[in-house]
Amino acid sequence: MTTAVPHTGYPPAVLHDIDWHTYSQLLRVFQGRRRLRLTYDRGTLEIMSPLFEHDALAYLLGRFVDVLTEELNLPCRAGRSVTLRRKRKQRGLEADNCYWIAHAHRLQGKTRLDLRSDPPPDLAIEVDVTRSSLDRMSIYAALNVPEVWRLSASGLAFHILTGGAYQVRTNSLAFPQLTSADLAGFLSQLGQTDDTTLVKQFRDWVRRELLQRTPPPPTAP
Repeated sequence: MTTAVPHTGYPPAVLHDIDWHTYSQLLRVFQGRRRLRLTYDRGTLEIMSPLFEHDALAYLLGRFVDVLTEELNLPCRAGRSVTLRRKRKQRGLEADNCYWIAHAHRLQGKTRLDLRSDPPPDLAIEVDVTRSSLDRMSIYAALNVPEVWRLSASGLAFHILTGGAYQVRTNSLAFPQLTSADLAGFLSQLGQTDDTTLVKQFRDWVRRELLQRTPPPPTAP
């Protein structure tokens, strides 16, 4: 089953010839007003306001990650939509949700994120409802994010960073037993029932089926 989202809503605002200092200043100006998302790629700045549909899907996928880390007894540090940026790479963005799982211990006691010394999140969630004018996946790759769950008009796909570029894989890197098809059926029920009921159904499925699976052997990067 394929779960896809249409591209709807107003197009983002795009500014050109924006230097890193100006981008950093705008991040400070918009701090606390996170209804606006800023994406920066080597001088081009995109400003976007997420739609209700976007936030509903991002929230639900985030709840699924919560369930998976709890039921699989995995450590987790959630970054939600914290800004991920590197001046040396001249790139920055906010994921819809992001998580440190394998590297959760590296953020213990941290109150600020600095990707010059801190690891990138192990998993990011990208809901592409309003089509971005920038190649956000290339920005994730430049920031060395190992895995991105991307929900677009083509459906949900697990993108795994391999040799500096993303490859679509059936199984998740953070949760090797899990496939993208496993989540598609639950996502397709969004709006047909309330979130609490849907998350409970997902938790029951994880306990009944996912915990019984043997993870596939790791794939060479």
